[in-house]
Amino acid sequence: MRAIPVTVLTGFLGSGKTTLLNRLLERPEMAKTAVLINEFGEVGIDHLLVRRIDETVVLLNSGCICCTVRGDLVEQLSGLHARRGGEVPEFDRVMIETTGLADPAPIIHTLMAAPEVAGLYRLDGIVTTVDLVVGGNTLDRQPEAVKQAAVADRLVLTKADIADPVRIEELRARLFRLNPGAEHIVAAHGEVDPDRLLEAGLFNARSKGPDVARWLNDEAIRAAHPHHHHHHDVNRHDERIEAFVFETDTPVSWTALAFALDTLSQAKGENLLRVKGIVNAEGVDRPLVLHGVQHVFHPAAALPAWPDDDRRTRIVFITRDLPRQTVLDFLNGLLAEPVF
Repeated sequence: MRAIPVTVLTGFLGSGKTTLLNRLLERPEMAKTAVLINEFGEVGIDHLLVRRIDETVVLLNSGCICCTVRGDLVEQLSGLHARRGGEVPEFDRVMIETTGLADPAPIIHTLMAAPEVAGLYRLDGIVTTVDLVVGGNTLDRQPEAVKQAAVADRLVLTKADIADPVRIEELRARLFRLNPGAEHIVAAHGEVDPDRLLEAGLFNARSKGPDVARWLNDEAIRAAHPHHHHHHDVNRHDERIEAFVFETDTPVSWTALAFALDTLSQAKGENLLRVKGIVNAEGVDRPLVLHGVQHVFHPAAALPAWPDDDRRTRIVFITRDLPRQTVLDFLNGLLAEPVF
């Protein structure tokens, strides 16, 4: 049974999530998409703003999706799947629109680890909307907005038509530092080609090269934004977050790597915002793909084949208050002399 891809659409309050969702649902290629909408508060109205109202648009209003609604999310995803093709129209994709106050990590935990849904659905990617007019101030003041941007696969930049061009460049430079691996997509009035948002995994054959290049090459990012200088308050919360990559040319012991990542997640899980990687494991002729968020790692899955001739293991970490060298030294130490 093929797992149904799920796209999580997040972004801070007023950043244009619902507008983007409406535009996407107007596209014929999105016709077989089920939509779950979360709204914080006793009375939800976001689902009323989505034009296509049918059995595949479900409102989750028992609380913020990052906390009390997780059980509701599991129930609705399980129920949708059970009724698919019967009471509920056939669908081949799910989009979850979160409240603007949501921490995306627990949603990802649910999709990866909840036994009721883990075999039915797979996380395709995280799309985060960022308001180009007030996005800088939002990042200064709202830790949720920082985390939403840090874990994104795609950053959809909204309201470019009314934003100051200088502020746009400053904000984009800041977002590059916060999450170098996310593609920036400028949306005019919510118009975005769905193909640019879907199949957002880092190692998708169509997008892997540019994504990995950005994550590996900090110097290229700085060269692309030479006007921006790193004169920031060290206490500001997004300065605590960084992205880096662990890579090795030599096939690794999967047992040792799994032990190392499990140990790291147990000790420092709160600081692991996201982990994504492709692994060349000893004795395995296909690449293994890793996905993890904080304390939860999805079971490794094998791709049908290597996307290209590059056989290196590359694992991307997005961490908060967890220095790059600490992680790299720990992994290198365990993999150099595995005790198994």
